[in-house]
Amino acid sequence: MANSVLLTPYSLGRLQLPNRIVMAPMTRFRAAENGAPLPIVADYYAQRASAGLVVTEGIWPSSRGQAGWRMPGLETSAHIAGWRVVTDAVHAAGGRIFAQLMHGGRQGHPLSRLDGDVPAGPSAVPVPGPVHIRDGGKADPVVPGVMTREDIHTAIRHHAAAAVNAMSAGFDGVELHGANSYLIHQFLADNTNLRDDEYGRGSIADTVRFGVEVVTAVADAIGASHTGLRLSPGNPQFGMTEADPGPVYRALVEAIDGLGLAYLHLTDNNRYPALTDLRPRWAGTLIANVGENGSPTTQKEGEAVLSARKADLVSYGRAFIANPDLPARFAAGAGLSDPVEEKLYTHGADGYTDYAALEMEPAES
Repeated sequence: MANSVLLTPYSLGRLQLPNRIVMAPMTRFRAAENGAPLPIVADYYAQRASAGLVVTEGIWPSSRGQAGWRMPGLETSAHIAGWRVVTDAVHAAGGRIFAQLMHGGRQGHPLSRLDGDVPAGPSAVPVPGPVHIRDGGKADPVVPGVMTREDIHTAIRHHAAAAVNAMSAGFDGVELHGANSYLIHQFLADNTNLRDDEYGRGSIADTVRFGVEVVTAVADAIGASHTGLRLSPGNPQFGMTEADPGPVYRALVEAIDGLGLAYLHLTDNNRYPALTDLRPRWAGTLIANVGENGSPTTQKEGEAVLSARKADLVSYGRAFIANPDLPARFAAGAGLSDPVEEKLYTHGADGYTDYAALEMEPAES
């Protein structure tokens, strides 16, 4: 297995990746209540530093964008200091790491937000319920506020400021979360954007305007080569509806293609073949994720994507949870361990940093 195309090097701008395996962003709820990453977060990411590139869990750029309790932030000096410990640990282990900025928009609940306020999105359309709140409870969703133009411009500024904070914390770059029902996706989707202004659905240019402005602002703030974008066209998570994703995402990709971004991170699905449709429209590096809302991506599936030239890199999520040395396991042709489901979203080391590397496992396993 050592000659797998997944294990070949790749140049991502100034970064030299030892393989084409990306650790996908995954929410794990290991932040302190103030949003600073706990000390074990550094251990977790350092254990997985053999990935060609590590992308963190979603990090809120400001408290207005906090989607859940014990999700981390990148707004304050305490956040920056906490993430500096993480990036130092990853770099010391030989890795490369991007911070994913994730504004919740309509996601969230007053009981799971530091400010105790009602979240706001493009339109007053709540998420399907029930929703998770602090300390493991659940509640009915709230109707989100409608973002004003000033709210929209503030959110754009907050993304840029958080990106600057990420670079101050030692990250190699930033990935903007435009997927999986979060704020940028909410502006793109049919049912969560009912606006009739210049950020609404009057034209495709209006629909993609917010996403383009966020990407441009962050690229201007930290450099396009430090900026990536994740998209999930047609993803129905959390009640999202996109009847015909193609025209919207073609317009978005074509609008940002000339900026010189570090990469575009695309999730594929059975309803809309995003990789096939958008790859020819994207001149830069493309990361593929083919396991969203389905079975975890296998080694063979990742190799097939690269061999078909649909992408340059492949991201793996769940496989990295219980297999911190995933590239080594692929190289050895070894089996993969399964995560302990009930420990995925707790707040301690159990089910987080206690999965063994292949070389440390008992011979019988």
